[in-house]
Amino acid sequence: MYDHVGLRVKNLGASVRFYEAALAPLGHVLASRDEAGAGLGPKAAPAFWLTAGNPQKNTGTHVAFRAKDHESVDRFYAAGLKAGGKDNGRPGPRPDYGETYYAAFLLDPDGNNVEAVCLAKQ
Repeated sequence: MYDHVGLRVKNLGASVRFYEAALAPLGHVLASRDEAGAGLGPKAAPAFWLTAGNPQKNTGTHVAFRAKDHESVDRFYAAGLKAGGKDNGRPGPRPDYGETYYAAFLLDPDGNNVEAVCLAKQ
């Protein structure tokens, strides 16, 4: 398993607004923030880091966050759209990925593909 993930973002404010809203239904909070970056995750242990910078080229990074149920995936998608994300796959079953795979996909303000996925039977 990973310890932490970091993304370089063009507009830290826009990215923080997007991720704070989209990840709240998955139980993540803004745990650290200054002018250089922000950390999200459990309050005492942020593991998803945004660093202000100028990415030379979007490499199409994909990050998937585990959700506890389908409703959390649905709320991730709705909150992320409202916070400026762009649709990259509405919430729903993805039987080609797995029998119980339920996910939604958004593009963040920098064009990264962000997913919420629930693997539990509902």
